[in-house]
Amino acid sequence: MMTAASPRDPRKNTTHDSDHGAGRSSPDDRKHFPVLLEEVLAALSPADGEVIVDGTFGAGGYSRALLDRADCMVWAIDRDPAVRETGTQFEQVYPGRFRLLEGCFSDMENLLQTQGVTGVNGIVLDIGVSSMQLDEAARGFSFQQDGPLDMRMAQSGRSAADVVNEEDETTLADIIYQYGEEHKSRRIARAIVEARRNRPITTTGQLADVVARAAGPKRPARGQKQIHPATRTFQALRIYVNDELGELRQALAAAERLLMPGGRLCVVTFHSLEDRIVKNFFRERCGALSRGSRHLPAAAAKGSKPSFEMIVRGGVKPSQEELRLNPRSRSAKMRAGRRTSAPAWKKEDTA
Repeated sequence: MMTAASPRDPRKNTTHDSDHGAGRSSPDDRKHFPVLLEEVLAALSPADGEVIVDGTFGAGGYSRALLDRADCMVWAIDRDPAVRETGTQFEQVYPGRFRLLEGCFSDMENLLQTQGVTGVNGIVLDIGVSSMQLDEAARGFSFQQDGPLDMRMAQSGRSAADVVNEEDETTLADIIYQYGEEHKSRRIARAIVEARRNRPITTTGQLADVVARAAGPKRPARGQKQIHPATRTFQALRIYVNDELGELRQALAAAERLLMPGGRLCVVTFHSLEDRIVKNFFRERCGALSRGSRHLPAAAAKGSKPSFEMIVRGGVKPSQEELRLNPRSRSAKMRAGRRTSAPAWKKEDTA
C-alpha cells in the first residue's frame, strides 16, 4: 500500500496560465499552480491505487494536487531539462508514488512502456507555455523582456532565431498566418526579411520592434484590452519551433491507446488552434463528428465504435475569481472525456 503524503491546499498557490515546461522550485513552492485546478481534479476524480499521467509536468501543480488528493501513482512527463530538479524533489517528497520521465508527451506510450506501464486510469495535459518560461528572458518566449530569440521548450534543435533568419518570405508569412492567425502576415514577413538584410534578428526585442512597425497597433475588440502587435507572431513562432500542434495530435492518440476503460482524459488549452484539435478529437471519438453520408452515424461511417464519452459538455472556462487572480488564464479552456471499452481507433479511421 502506498503511503500518502501529508495533504496540502493547492488553492493557496498563485495562479498562472500554464504549468508546462519549466521550474526550479520545490514541491512546497506556492508561487505557481495551473489554471482550472479544481475543475481538472473533478474531471479526473483520482482514486486510491490509480495510475495517472501528468503529461506536462512543469512546476508540478497538477501532480502535487493529484498526489495530495488520492493515494495514487503519478507518472510525470516533460521535455524541458529545467524541470529535473523539481522532479527529483517530488520523488523525495512522494517516495514510490511519483516518477518524472524526460521526453515529449506525444511519446508517452513508449516512455511508459519502458517502465512496464501499459495502461493508466487518468491523463492530464496542460498545453502551452508556462508563466515561468514567459518570465525568464533567457528562454526567449516573450517580448516583455529583451532576451535571446530562442523559444525552444526542449532547449535543443532549431531556435526561433534560426527560423526568422533562414526561412524565405513566403514560408515566414505562412507560419505567421497559420499558427498565429495573423492577417498581416505577409506584411510582417516582408519586414522581417528586409530587417535581417542589415543584421540578423537575434533578440526578442529586435523582432518585436520589427513586427510592431510593420503591423501597427491592433484595435482591441469591444471590452478587451489592447494587445501588443507582435503577440500573434511570437505565438506562431513558438508553436512552429516546438511543433506544438503535431505533438498535441500525437498525444491525444497515445492517450486513447493508454487509457483503460473508465479512464479519464483532461486537456487544458490556451488558444483556438489547440482547442479546435481537442474539441474535434472528442467529438469524433464520441461519435458526434460527421465525416460522410448524412444517413449514417459518424462512428458507423468509418466502422469505429465511440472510444470516449464526454465528462463535461463544451469547454470549461476559468471562474471570475480565477480571472481576477490571474488575468493570463483568460484564454484557458478545459475539455474532458471518459474512455469506453471500445478499441482505440486506427489511423485510417480518423477524419
